[in-house]
Amino acid sequence: MDAVNHQFQLAARPVGLPKPSDWHYAEVPVAEPGEGEVLVKVQYISLDPAMRGWMNDGRSYIAPVGIGDVMRSFSAGEVIASNDPDVAVGEHVGGLLGVQEYAVAHGKGVFKVDTKLAPLPVYLGTLGMPGVTAYFGLLDIGKPEQGNTVVVSGAAGAVGGLVGQIAKLKGCRVVGIAGGPQKCSDVVAQLGFDAVIDYKGEDLDAALTEHCPDGIDIYFDNVGGEILDAALAHLARHARVVICGAISQYNSTTAIKGPANYLSLLVNHASMTGFVMSDYLDRYGEAVTEMAGWLASGQLISREDIAEGLENFPDTLLRLFKGENIGKLVLKI
Repeated sequence: MDAVNHQFQLAARPVGLPKPSDWHYAEVPVAEPGEGEVLVKVQYISLDPAMRGWMNDGRSYIAPVGIGDVMRSFSAGEVIASNDPDVAVGEHVGGLLGVQEYAVAHGKGVFKVDTKLAPLPVYLGTLGMPGVTAYFGLLDIGKPEQGNTVVVSGAAGAVGGLVGQIAKLKGCRVVGIAGGPQKCSDVVAQLGFDAVIDYKGEDLDAALTEHCPDGIDIYFDNVGGEILDAALAHLARHARVVICGAISQYNSTTAIKGPANYLSLLVNHASMTGFVMSDYLDRYGEAVTEMAGWLASGQLISREDIAEGLENFPDTLLRLFKGENIGKLVLKI
């Protein structure tokens, strides 16, 4: 194939926020798929906070992106060549296809999606990694019960917004934590949260006291740092703390701040459990099927924040860490 593939490669390991010199925008020939492989024309790229962790050279749940390698990302697009009998040209697929225009992947390493049921970006959000993360993190680890008080940080984000909606479906009272009047308004008016706390404009401790007078039964943490500490100070007896992410810490140039209020776990006989979506790969379809039903019935709202242009990837990624996105941030090529 004579087409040119544009891709972003990791040029250096970032210190703090990624800067332009941490990337190499490369032009390479489009590769031909080998036996059992497919060639995908990437149409949408998912931008996720986890990508920042993948750039670090340290022990984690997944190997770091290598210097000179295409930046890892969940992406989706159309199959334009196939050497896998189970994946046909013209089908749409998603997977870890990277920040590039064309991707060669093993046919067993991608998942098919039906764009007649939902637009392609939805399979990178509500019916993709963020949705599966929200589903299992809340239901399997949080174990919500009717009448529980659930507090969600990063409530206007891709995962947090879904956690709150699912908690409402399970009969919980939901309090979101978000930054800024617009996000806070959206969390209540559009997503149906019972209350929201603006951590940028309110005293967090006082607000949690007001909105959670009997304590927090489930705290779903997406941000870490001071907000996690504040939530720990308000746990109810037998509370469940779900550690999903710590976006407030990802670009720190100093030591990661651990929870100062961890003794609240002891006092309240509470638990704190971390997890990643890949823990549930064998049950991925279970989550997607149920959430697709909730979407179809109108019980769940899917929100995508779509930017355009592969060349804008570095600046668009930074929107995550500046808190500028509402819902799932996706880059359209």
